[in-house]
Amino acid sequence: METLRTVHEWKQKVLPALESKASEFRLMGYDKTTREDVWSCLNEKVWKGDPSKRLFEIVQDIFQLSSNVYMSYLTINAHQDDNLMASIAALTDNSAGEAD
Repeated sequence: METLRTVHEWKQKVLPALESKASEFRLMGYDKTTREDVWSCLNEKVWKGDPSKRLFEIVQDIFQLSSNVYMSYLTINAHQDDNLMASIAALTDNSAGEAD
């Protein structure tokens, strides 16, 4: 029987599957997709934490990751980045005003 391990513990074993999925997404037009992007998406959208799974379950999750889920992940991250940049800009503008 295959052992259960946390998702994080399986990462090195599934790098080829992650790269394959990243390559698939690049072919679909997501040109900057990396295996780290796929891993992060799975952690945030599919696994939500660090659950214990068997190797075949991790590989199955990777290959079943849909472009819709990945696009949702990218969109949310883009909005978070925009909000962060807006917050930084507001703080920078506010700090500049206080210095006068």
